[in-house]
Amino acid sequence: MKTDIEIAQEVELAPIIEVVKKLSVEADDLELYGKYKAKLIFEKINSLKEKDNGKLILVTAINPTSAGEGKSTVTIGLGDALNKIGKKTVIALREPSLGPVMGVKGGATGGGFAQVLPMEDINLHFTGDLHAITTANNALAALIDNHVHQGNALNIDLRRVTWKRVVDLNDRALRHVVVGLGGPIQGVPREDGFDITVASEIMAILCLATDIENLKKRLAKIVIGYTYTRKPVTCGDLQVEGALALLLKEALKPNIVQTIEKTPALIHGGPFANIAHGCNSVLATTTALKLGEYVVTEAGFGADLGAEKFLNIKVPNLPKAPDVVVIVATIRALKMHGEVAKKDLQMENVEALKKGFANLEKHIETIQGFHLPVVVAINEFVSDTQQEVELLRQLCEAKGVKVELCAVWKKGSAGGVELARSVVKAIEESHETFQPTYDVNDSIEEKISAIVKKVYGGAKVIFEKKARNELAILKKNGWDKLPICMAKTQYSLSDDPKSLGRPSAFSITIREFVVKMGAGFIVALTGDVMTMPGLPKNPAALNMDVNVKGEAIGLF
Repeated sequence: MKTDIEIAQEVELAPIIEVVKKLSVEADDLELYGKYKAKLIFEKINSLKEKDNGKLILVTAINPTSAGEGKSTVTIGLGDALNKIGKKTVIALREPSLGPVMGVKGGATGGGFAQVLPMEDINLHFTGDLHAITTANNALAALIDNHVHQGNALNIDLRRVTWKRVVDLNDRALRHVVVGLGGPIQGVPREDGFDITVASEIMAILCLATDIENLKKRLAKIVIGYTYTRKPVTCGDLQVEGALALLLKEALKPNIVQTIEKTPALIHGGPFANIAHGCNSVLATTTALKLGEYVVTEAGFGADLGAEKFLNIKVPNLPKAPDVVVIVATIRALKMHGEVAKKDLQMENVEALKKGFANLEKHIETIQGFHLPVVVAINEFVSDTQQEVELLRQLCEAKGVKVELCAVWKKGSAGGVELARSVVKAIEESHETFQPTYDVNDSIEEKISAIVKKVYGGAKVIFEKKARNELAILKKNGWDKLPICMAKTQYSLSDDPKSLGRPSAFSITIREFVVKMGAGFIVALTGDVMTMPGLPKNPAALNMDVNVKGEAIGLF
């Protein structure tokens, strides 16, 4: 079997101006980035506001394992399959970050015959959105340090500057740094640090903003630190939100590309789901809902992270909630949740599958708790046995959930037709009314407790001393009526990445809080989640190269 990049490089791409015609989008509605990539202009987006919304399909997954789940592949394949059965469909995905692309995770453009293209461009620099976010973030950092150097009229306490610099790479050496060394003319020395770009509040803001004015309002609300009297200082106090918006104005426009089968795909924004809210932009999803009869989108990692945040943080900013949720799993990954070693996953093991099903079962219950219909998609592997498949069908049907095998990696849209039909049927038969996990007017403690108990299946929440002190500050400043964005390991329902399957009677420990006033949520940090990841011993970058034709090698 050919590799993903070999398959992608053999596809004859259609000019993007041809691909978008099926959506009633003309060449004048686009800003072209070559022949195969484009951005939708604001005039076209604004002209769609009065159109009816299509059906929204959210794709999520079980807790990820090293065995792989293929959520993006299923998302793309499902979009192609819906088009194949006659449903005008648009796909809406996140943009990949260079950190994981060159680290351990790889790219985020799908795989096999279910890919978005051109995959090399999308996985690398694409249309420059992440560079714009990096620049805007670091411009704000530079303006903060310059303000202090020029007299500090706002009385900013350098010990309490919370705004960090960012870079779109995994670089653990930058987690803690000192800036301003070298004498008086070089600035004022202080401790600082770097996050990865996708953890920047500006990424979250870009993904939740609805237009330029909303973008500026959100940027102005960013809390960059505190004065010596503990008063919050904002980007608006520095009067630089306009300059930052200027740097971001092109990045705010959704990008449009195509799948192997020429399905239009909006790829825009890419916050991580374990340290941010894990969803593509509101602007891209809303626009897709106006352009297509069906929209297939995804949320990062498992339903405990990306889907929970999509439903509690993103949905209030969308014209509608999802009509159905697809949960992606593999028999291999479920066996790993059933405590089978990765080297033994090729062997049939129905007992381990039955045990590992508990992880999928919890995610099904979580989505049903939102009063949304669920379809389970089993991403097929050649090692799956008939007995394992039949057992999984029985277990899902016992939960009242339809399950479909999905072979889009190998067969493209043809491998997802039954899944597409089941998804359409689930939408047509549903009479549920969406129900969020909590009321935003609940206390912070109540909101976190609701997530821990209803979504994770935990028993209680423990607040460390630092977190308790910060709770008092959040309430004092009137910031306690915001949604909660949990920063938690993706590998487990708990905050212990080694606790697979469906742990019970566990506690979640909140270490500290980070207020994101511009994004409009509060981040609760648990466990050892890092906002600047490191590289593994053998990063993917070791296998990357470029040939004499300028073609990428080793991307996946």
